[in-house]
Amino acid sequence: MGRRQIRVIGQGLRENPYSCAMSPSNPRPGLWRRLWRRWVACVDTGTHVGRGSARSFGGWIPIRSLSPRHKPRILKHLLSLAPEDRYLRFGYPATDEQIERYVLGLNFDRDEIFGVFNRRLDLVAMAHLAFSVDPQWATCAEFGVSVASHQRGKGLGVRLFNHAVMQARNQGVSMIFIHALSENVAMLKIARHAGARVQRDGSESEAYLSLPEATLDSQLSGLMQEQMAELDYQLKNQAHQFREWLATVQEIRQGVRQARHSPNKP
Repeated sequence: MGRRQIRVIGQGLRENPYSCAMSPSNPRPGLWRRLWRRWVACVDTGTHVGRGSARSFGGWIPIRSLSPRHKPRILKHLLSLAPEDRYLRFGYPATDEQIERYVLGLNFDRDEIFGVFNRRLDLVAMAHLAFSVDPQWATCAEFGVSVASHQRGKGLGVRLFNHAVMQARNQGVSMIFIHALSENVAMLKIARHAGARVQRDGSESEAYLSLPEATLDSQLSGLMQEQMAELDYQLKNQAHQFREWLATVQEIRQGVRQARHSPNKP
């Protein structure tokens, strides 16, 4: 199943996310129940990537696909990275201008870019799954990830990598490639635990992870993960808008109180 077919199915689920689960002709009514338990419990989706870390932290983490309208939040997240984190993420001490050019050049039609939002809708972690533009390596993709310093230790890097593996499998990718500095211990540890072959060449390392073919389970897992993450984002957005409205109301009330008690009132 190709990327375009997957997105067409996903569009149908966005219009009616329960159309398959509630259909009387659904030949596998127990499948949705099993998938739901899997997502909530954060059980592995067909690969053995970071299994120990996922179990240690537990709980479901909403990972949402990003679009061009999220560029300001992506830029804010990357610019907030400390110099050493920028160095590990990009492989060089990226300046603000270089990061701005990177964000400006993101291709959301070709690549998969996704992240994790907090309740204030700040992007606290993001990953970039870049698909090869060389026909010779059409089934390969490169993975890159960044996590805000105050969100470390929560397993977000592992979760984003797991998500990237599932997305890559579902889109026909047979190998994920990671280019990292040899001192990027956390990223290389994730790759090794996933079963990747890591080759070190001085200050730089390359990791190659072969992926199994997509299954019906992985396809449905990817679609439902996307729907649940979208719902979570919308709920956070509504709560954020309500807090802003409430703050405005409180400011107005405070202004009225001050006006009533002002000694200079006519």
